[in-house]
Amino acid sequence: MTASIDAHVRLDTHPTHPSAVQAVLTGTQAHVASTALEAAGWSAAATDVLVLARIDHEEPYWAADAAQHLTAEGITVEITPRLQEAIDEEWTWPNYPMPWCTRNEIREVSDQAQKIHDDIRNGHLLIHDDIRNGHLLIHAHAHDGHTTVAVGTYLHQGGKTVYLHGEDHLRQIADTFDSPAEALVAFENAHAAEMRPGPAPLTDTERAATAARSVFDITTAKPEPPRPQLEAVPIYLADAGDHDALLDTFLDTHGEFEKWRTWSDETTHAIHESQTLRIERVHETPARETAWTVAAYETPVSDRMWHLTASGATPAPVLQNLLNHLADGDGWDTVIGVPVGERTVTTATQPLTEAGWKHTLTGHGIRWTSPDGQAGVRFDPLTAQAPQSPATWTIWAGPDPDRPTWAITASPHTPSSLLADLSETLAHETGTRQPQPGRRDHRTRLAASAPAAPAVTSGRPASRSR
Repeated sequence: MTASIDAHVRLDTHPTHPSAVQAVLTGTQAHVASTALEAAGWSAAATDVLVLARIDHEEPYWAADAAQHLTAEGITVEITPRLQEAIDEEWTWPNYPMPWCTRNEIREVSDQAQKIHDDIRNGHLLIHDDIRNGHLLIHAHAHDGHTTVAVGTYLHQGGKTVYLHGEDHLRQIADTFDSPAEALVAFENAHAAEMRPGPAPLTDTERAATAARSVFDITTAKPEPPRPQLEAVPIYLADAGDHDALLDTFLDTHGEFEKWRTWSDETTHAIHESQTLRIERVHETPARETAWTVAAYETPVSDRMWHLTASGATPAPVLQNLLNHLADGDGWDTVIGVPVGERTVTTATQPLTEAGWKHTLTGHGIRWTSPDGQAGVRFDPLTAQAPQSPATWTIWAGPDPDRPTWAITASPHTPSSLLADLSETLAHETGTRQPQPGRRDHRTRLAASAPAAPAVTSGRPASRSR
């Protein structure tokens, strides 16, 4: 007779996802049940709350399977009536491309697709820790006119490389290769025009499953403490905000830019459809290190005409205005080989002069300083004649440009219209930040314009049905 374990598992339908299942664990030995469920593909969503979210909509079936195994181990399992109804429901995929398959065979095909999905999803989490765990690393993908195809390599099984065909519950291994090089050559020959590096963008189903793993029963959540009221400040003193959400919102509203991920999750590229303007975002960057790089090219294969960088603590509304300027397509082109003259400098800094920023000459060039002394713009004429100079222009907030809270640097031929736009933003716009005790209130210095802090929201995952 199996010994009883002091663990109780209550299985219920997910609060927001149409087919996912939620498990709430109680008892002094709840960790035993948690370990068993995680081994079966469930994900921890909160303390003693796990979620099963799959891309084949078969969660109720696998929840019932988990209940049988837990009961056999001596763990008490409760299945709510609404989940039991979902378990008992008879349904099938409409227009299933393999109509000769039985219901069990369809489930087996879907389960194999789920395992491929899990290998891809978990591979990035394990590669840097222990590649011997053997998960799938996608090298390239394309669209063959009907569905997504991809090629990737298992980091176990002797490095087997596979050709994947299909999406979600229909993804299958269509072919295998002896080496990644052989696979990539064959893949490029078949899909050269459509080939893209890295994994394919997530499908609606994959995004919904990911969202479900982060949602748990609201009855288990603790109320959030009240947030302090934000204070209005000059835009250069605003909080950095969420740079990743800012980029996501920009890409959602500007379809002419395509999002590309690198081989690592650490960096995202946004590339204009012309291939001549590229934005690089490095995630998880320290406040004073480079988090953004913008580069413009005369042609997709030419050298850079100009480039600009921004550090990790750059205020979100400053970045938003910069991105909006780039999206407007105004001033990308610039004349290389022509010296940066007085007219260019005057155009770029006129908004600062008109707003009363202090203009001084220093050993490093010309400096414009805000009336409160907490931000500035510097032009270095010694580097202005070197096209590849990294920092002819420096825009910063903080004690000085050598010890900035945040900084933007720009090369000599950065368009004067873009620099003038940034100057206008610094001189006249406002943002918000968390109150800082002991600091003077800056509201008396503000212009009458409305705060420029971006309304950044994450996109909701698309709903799905069977």
